[in-house]
Amino acid sequence: MDEKQRNKILLLLFVGVLMGALDIAIIGPAFPAIQEEFGVTSRQLAWISNLYILTSLIGTPLMAKLSDRFGRRIIYMIGALLFGTGSLIVASASSFEMLLAGRAVQACGGGAILPVAAAVIGDTFPPEKRGSALGLIGAVFGMAFLVGPLVAILILKFGTWHWLFLINLPIAVGLIIGAMRLLPAIRPANPKPFDFPGMLLLAVILGSLALGITGLDQNEPWLGMLHPRIGGLIMLSLVLMPLFWRMEKSAGDPVLQTRMFQSRQMNIAGLIAVCTGVSETSGIFLPTFAVASFNMEPYEATLWLLPTVVALIIGSPVAGRLLDRVGSKLVIQGGLLLTALGYFVFALLGTDIVWFVVAQVLSGFGLSSLLGAPLRYVVLSEAGEAQRAAAQGLLSVVLSIGQITGTAYVGAVAASHAGTPGGFQHAFLAIGLLLVGALLLSGALKNRAAEQAATAAASS
Repeated sequence: MDEKQRNKILLLLFVGVLMGALDIAIIGPAFPAIQEEFGVTSRQLAWISNLYILTSLIGTPLMAKLSDRFGRRIIYMIGALLFGTGSLIVASASSFEMLLAGRAVQACGGGAILPVAAAVIGDTFPPEKRGSALGLIGAVFGMAFLVGPLVAILILKFGTWHWLFLINLPIAVGLIIGAMRLLPAIRPANPKPFDFPGMLLLAVILGSLALGITGLDQNEPWLGMLHPRIGGLIMLSLVLMPLFWRMEKSAGDPVLQTRMFQSRQMNIAGLIAVCTGVSETSGIFLPTFAVASFNMEPYEATLWLLPTVVALIIGSPVAGRLLDRVGSKLVIQGGLLLTALGYFVFALLGTDIVWFVVAQVLSGFGLSSLLGAPLRYVVLSEAGEAQRAAAQGLLSVVLSIGQITGTAYVGAVAASHAGTPGGFQHAFLAIGLLLVGALLLSGALKNRAAEQAATAAASS
C-alpha cells in the first residue's frame, strides 16, 4: 500500500473518530432543552451520558473482537451504520425512553470506531509511521472538545437540539461509502466458533461494575458500598472475574486472550491506562473548581479550559512523532510526569488564576502524551495481528473503568467538602500521587530496541 492510499485511510479514520468525539462534546449544551422537552429530573437526565458510557463499555470489546474475526471493513461500516441509526432514533425520539434507546445504539456503533481505527493503523502503516498516525487520531479529542461546544451553541441558536444528532447522518453515510472503498477486507480463513458465553459473562461483569461505581452516593460513597444493590453489583463483578478467566483460558476463540496478560508490557500499559482514565475524567470538574475558586459564571469557567484543549491539540501529534523517534517508554514517562506536575499545581496553587492556567498547560500536554497514541502504540507492539482490535478494545475498556472511577472519586471528595475549592484540591493531590506511582511503574516498560523487536515479532 502506497503512502497516498494510507493517507486516505487515515483521513477516513480521523473523520470517524471525530464524529464519535463530537457527539460526546456537544451533548452537554443540549441538556437544558432536552430536560424541558421531556420533563425529566436532573438525575434522569444524567442517564443520557451514563447509559452511553455503560453501553460503550460493553459494546467496545464485542465490536473489537468481531473486527478481528470478520474483518475491519465490515465492522467499521456496521459501527458507522449503528451510530447513524442511533442518532436518528435520538433526534426523532417521542419519549425520553426512546432517546435513551437511541443513545445505547449510538454507543454500540461508537464502540467499534476507535479500536478498529487503531487496529487498521497497525494493519496498514509500517511500524516507523504508526506513532504519527495514532498521534493525529489522538488530537481529534482535543479538537472535538474545542469545536464541539461552539458547534452546539450555533445549532441551538438557529435550530433545535435535534439537529445536534441529525448532522451525524450524512457523516455516517460518508464513512460507510469510504470504508467500502478504502478499508482492507482481510479476515481469518478458518475462524473458530465465537465465544458467546465469554462475551455474555464479560458484559455482565463490566455492566455490574459500571452500574455499581456510578451508583455510589457522592456524599457518602463508603456507605453506598453497603447498599445491597450498589455493593452487590460491585461484588458480583468481582466474584465473576475468576470464572470468566477460566472460561477464556479454555475457549477456542476467546473474547479476551489470557496470554496477553503474560506480557509485562501489556499489564503495565493497562495499569497506566487506569491511572490515565482517572486523571482525564477528573478534568470535567475543572469548571466547577473554577466557579468555586474565582466566583465565575459557569460559561466563563468553561472558556477558561481552552489552555487544556489547545495543549491536547498541539501535544497529541507531537507525541505521535516522538513515538516514532524514541519509542513509547520515554513518551509515556514524560506524559505521566507532566500530568502529575499539573495536578500538584492544581492541588497546591490552583486557586490563583495564573497557576490554574499553568496547571492546565502542564496536565494538557501530559495527557496528550498518554491518550490516543502512546498506550495504543504499546498494545500494537505486543498484540499479534489476529488480536489487534481485541487488544485495542481491551485498552478502551480499561481506560473507561478509570474514567468512571475518577468521576466517582472526585465527585465524592468534592461533595464531602460541600463543593468548596479545598475538596477539589484534596482530590487533585491524590490523583497527582497516583500518577507518581504510575511513573515509577513505567520504568519497567521496554526500551526502544526491545519494543522494535516485539513489534517485528507481533507482525510476523
